[in-house]
Amino acid sequence: MSKESETGDGKLKVLALHGYRQNADTFKAKLGSFRKFLNKYVEFVFISAPHTAAPLESGGESDPNQKSWWFNKEDRTFKGTNQGGPAYGFDESLRLVEKTWQTEGCHGLLGFSQGACFVGLLCDLSARGMTTMKPQFAVLASGFRSGSLVHLNYYENKIQIPSLHIFGETDEIIAKDMSESLSESFLDPEIVTHAGGHYFPAQSSLKETYVEFFRDQLQQHLEAKELQNATEANSFHIEEGPDVEVPHKHSESDSDSD
Repeated sequence: MSKESETGDGKLKVLALHGYRQNADTFKAKLGSFRKFLNKYVEFVFISAPHTAAPLESGGESDPNQKSWWFNKEDRTFKGTNQGGPAYGFDESLRLVEKTWQTEGCHGLLGFSQGACFVGLLCDLSARGMTTMKPQFAVLASGFRSGSLVHLNYYENKIQIPSLHIFGETDEIIAKDMSESLSESFLDPEIVTHAGGHYFPAQSSLKETYVEFFRDQLQQHLEAKELQNATEANSFHIEEGPDVEVPHKHSESDSDSD
């Protein structure tokens, strides 16, 4: 059985993945207003990528606070528009995210920029049964499809979980059409655009859109959990009848579990 939320008050747990050159703390700070909108419904879990990004200037000193989930250029840097390159460090990041997901008992994913690209890959891996993670929904801001060679076959089938895609009309780092392309990997994506550039928007005009999306996901989660509990209770009731003889080969210890 999957681990329940540790919040204890009926909230969703969402694993949040930062962008290139960010980390858990800087991303958490940038999402301050967004998190306040959703405090009633969501607890966010922030983690830092395991790799340190290369210095901005050649020959400069690396900043240990600037992280990367993987590198898609031979010089071990990352650029969203790069095509046909490597994915150095991706597997290590995947293991970290999988471990955190299981430890925290998360329900959904949220990512920004490189983190949103990662979320798209994670959702595809989940759909193909190639990760232990089973996200119920995803939020992708300024996302894009990975151009790394090893990821090119990740976008062949539609991902069938609810998704919210957020991007700026004037984003000069990840162009609008790149984010649109990623959204097309999902079945019935919900799309929110803003007039700005490369950032996670949290203006009050978007509050209701965000609240409605997460409120719907929480409702679906609680309904599914209620149905699961009812099914389990009914199966136990059948086996507990005093006149029912349960064959040894189908003992309770042999029953399936999630």
